[in-house]
Amino acid sequence: MERQNEGRSRRRGTRFPAAVAALLAAGLAVGGCGAGTERAGDEGGPKGGRPAPAAPDGARTGTAAPRDGERRSPTPAPDYLSTFALDVDTASYGYARRTLAEGRLPDPATVRPEEFVNSFRPDYPRPEDNGFSVTLDGARTGADGWSLLRVGLATRGADRNAERPPAALTFVVDVSGSMDEPGRLDLVKESLGLLADQLRDDDSIALVTFSSEAETRLPMTRVGGARDRIREVVGSLATSSSTNVGAGVRTGYDVAVEGHRKGATNRVVLLSDALANTGDTEADPILARIDEERREYGITLFGVGVGSEYGDEFMERLADKGDGQTTYVSTPAQARKVFVDQLPSHVELRARDAKAQVAFDRRTVEKFRLIGYENRAVADDDFRNDRVDGGEVGAGHTVTALYAVKTRPGAAGPLATATVRWLDPATRAPHERSGTLGTAALTGDVWGDGHDSLQLTAIAAYFADALRGGDLPGAPGLPALAKRAGAIADRSGSAVVTELADALRRASGLLGPGRGEAPGGEGELKSGDPYS
Repeated sequence: MERQNEGRSRRRGTRFPAAVAALLAAGLAVGGCGAGTERAGDEGGPKGGRPAPAAPDGARTGTAAPRDGERRSPTPAPDYLSTFALDVDTASYGYARRTLAEGRLPDPATVRPEEFVNSFRPDYPRPEDNGFSVTLDGARTGADGWSLLRVGLATRGADRNAERPPAALTFVVDVSGSMDEPGRLDLVKESLGLLADQLRDDDSIALVTFSSEAETRLPMTRVGGARDRIREVVGSLATSSSTNVGAGVRTGYDVAVEGHRKGATNRVVLLSDALANTGDTEADPILARIDEERREYGITLFGVGVGSEYGDEFMERLADKGDGQTTYVSTPAQARKVFVDQLPSHVELRARDAKAQVAFDRRTVEKFRLIGYENRAVADDDFRNDRVDGGEVGAGHTVTALYAVKTRPGAAGPLATATVRWLDPATRAPHERSGTLGTAALTGDVWGDGHDSLQLTAIAAYFADALRGGDLPGAPGLPALAKRAGAIADRSGSAVVTELADALRRASGLLGPGRGEAPGGEGELKSGDPYS
């Protein structure tokens, strides 16, 4: 990140906790080239479309798209389009790391490759305006005819000293009995304490808790002059009884609507293990309320997951319906990263309803496969339908989509054009920007002397695919991936890449010999540019 409202056509996973089991019947088929599917081309002409517009071979730079009313390039055949809503969630990777650290393999249904990939932020060029930069690159995988194509999108970072709209944040905190485990409510309280020091005086905060029932502990209150009161309320939180997520969400949105501030970033922040066991065990009423307030008041949802047992897909579903994001924290360092380092990017929006569409050139591309984003698929025809929900993207975010692409033998010329479309957060005016790539950019080996950034993206994607039992072309196996990640960590000194290498080693050990390994050995490790 799933989003199934007006005209939307997306697929979701097939395993949900009891609270959302009833939603399985609501899944819709994906039109066009769906995420995670492999599409084969033919040698004849396009069906109902034209080839992608020609671009300079190997071109990589993003370009401003035409304004409304200006002539657009011809649209290629639907067979050669891949369309999806942008996703900046990272909860799946965080929860997988926690599970592996406890000596267990994550449930494959909770593994979303795009969230593994987007847990690492490549150093893409940043735009000077409030839109996106578009960067494309790629390399050969070593498998017959297959390459990896990376589409990278980035927004301008947040300036903590610059003006931004005030934030009106309603925190909905799970205080049920399951939150009594170390690393749950204690971590939430620490996180909220950190947050009280980060918000500006003109920001507002409200606090709702829920167990078997919900209670408003702090109405919407301006932070300036109330920091001590906020800390006092947070410090008094204690656990009790069962988990009525429905009551918490309903009350949280009641408080958010009552305290709604026009011109502000109005958001509900749900902190929970998302293990609903009482109240609305059918998720439909919860999702309907979230969607209603998102549409009428622009209130979005940010889900923060905690706990060794965590309702990952339930939390994702809630945040998706609320046009928000999810993340997962299990340590004080991760909590500080979310609430101190990343909070500005969740408060200061750069884009609403952002979607991407990648047009492959049938003359050079035989097959392609988007790795992940199954829950984010959008019908190709809905790319420019601004009534169809996309993703919300904040300041300083990067979004990466990785494709496995099989080129035609001897093909040379344009490969793909990637276009991102978004609505201005304030005016809701639509904007687009595009970038292109040609086959000349795919001459290198992804594991060769290329830069570490592309290798790290590939490692994260192959890791997720292995945990799901996948068969991506060119997968080197978990032991080799662990060595490659370790080599990047040594070169860069990056703690987050070291954590990735550790998780890969744990997964390799749990899967055992013969699983998660690739035939033909691990290959030679070569140094590249430091990753940042």
